[in-house]
Amino acid sequence: QVQLVESGGGLVQAGGSLRLSCAASGRFFSTYAMGWFRQAPGKEREFVAAASWSGGSTYYADSVKGRFTISRDNAKNTVYLQMNSLKPEDTAVYYCNAVTTSYFPIGSWGQGTQVTVSS
Repeated sequence: QVQLVESGGGLVQAGGSLRLSCAASGRFFSTYAMGWFRQAPGKEREFVAAASWSGGSTYYADSVKGRFTISRDNAKNTVYLQMNSLKPEDTAVYYCNAVTTSYFPIGSWGQGTQVTVSS
C-alpha cells in the first residue's frame, strides 16, 4: 500500500507558477505510474497529468498541456507537478495517486493540497 502526502499549494496570481510535491511511502513506489488529479468546488475530480514508472513517458490533460510538467524522483519517492502560466480555472485541490495504464487512480487518496489562482 502506497501512502501519499501532497504539498506545495498556495495562493498565486494568474500567470504565476507553483511546484507541487507528492511524497510517497511504500517499497514499490518506483514500480507504479503516478498521476496528478484535481477537484474544483462543485466538480468531480479530474485527471491532470501522469508519468510512467521511470518518468520517461508523460501524458497531460488538454487543459494543462504546455503549461504543466510532471516529473518524478524515484530515489526520493516523490513526484512533482510544475505549474506555469496558472489560470483562475486551475483553482482546485490537487491530489496524486498511483495510476493504471489507462490513468485511472489506484488506492487511497491523500489529503491533497489547495491551489488558488486569483485573477
